[in-house]
Amino acid sequence: MGRAALSQPTIPFGRHPFRRTAPAASLPAMTHAPVLRVYLEGSMLETARAGSFNFMAVLRRTVEAAGWRVEWHETGPMARAAAPTLEGYALFHMEAPTHDRALTFRRAYHYPFWQIEPVQQRWRFAVARARHDPEAVDPGAARAFADRLRARVLPGPAPRRGDTVLVPLQGHIRRCRSFQTMSPADMLEAVAATGRPTVATLHPREAYDAADHAALDRLAARHPNLRIGGDTMRLLRDCAFVATQNSAVAFDGYLLGKPAVLFGQIDFHHIALNVSELGAEEALARAASHAPDFDRYLFWFLQQNAINATRPDAGARILAAMRRGGWPIGAAPGA
Repeated sequence: MGRAALSQPTIPFGRHPFRRTAPAASLPAMTHAPVLRVYLEGSMLETARAGSFNFMAVLRRTVEAAGWRVEWHETGPMARAAAPTLEGYALFHMEAPTHDRALTFRRAYHYPFWQIEPVQQRWRFAVARARHDPEAVDPGAARAFADRLRARVLPGPAPRRGDTVLVPLQGHIRRCRSFQTMSPADMLEAVAATGRPTVATLHPREAYDAADHAALDRLAARHPNLRIGGDTMRLLRDCAFVATQNSAVAFDGYLLGKPAVLFGQIDFHHIALNVSELGAEEALARAASHAPDFDRYLFWFLQQNAINATRPDAGARILAAMRRGGWPIGAAPGA
């Protein structure tokens, strides 16, 4: 799992290196304004239709001002299967695009930040391939931004740098997938083998079968310093660092000044210690003293490389992301 592509220069927000606009001949004939169908689920669909989903409201105003029409649709297997046969363009929420006129969007970890991309995998997002230069970020603006975000999403006492390594487990713990350097179980073994106090927590929305629990019990029996279970966010505040495949808990850890050791690929890898580059032993050995400028990174990642739906430039960034994904949509008036 090489990282060569991640060292490329920052990609301008309005361009995409491997996505191109589909030739006109490949699209169904459109004799009226281009239509954008947005496929959503549950309450997200309801709030979009009601106009109370802020990001979707900004997107609709922006797209309609550029001369397109917007339709809200409920997602599902049948809707996704039919989408490629329909004229116009499609936008899915956290689902893979189904054809070359489709994009996907998802929250960039915290509201009101969003990404629109031509691929579903976060480690293939534009920000993942961009180069982070902390010296190019104003430290005062970054600190003020991070302080506000911390107070809003992680309120509480000041974090403490303790001794425990937090390992927030995700799914498929006995399998090594394509974006991982090893299985989560092997990752946990590598962390526990350091001898540091280690706590592995289970993801509340993942299903762990009897074989998974047996594998964790065997690890705990071999390593007296390993404990299974606990309150992830409480442990995060006072841990030494986070070791994970690509859990968003590590991103929250940046807000609390916690270094991350990443065993898998993800978009917020730039200031982490990446096992794919360093190896597990070296990455874990460096973690306790690793001290990147977390605030500058958070400002760069969220404020400069995501769409902040509350900012005046949100519409322009939405259009830029759509054009980067290959859509021939022009600028909205005044954008």
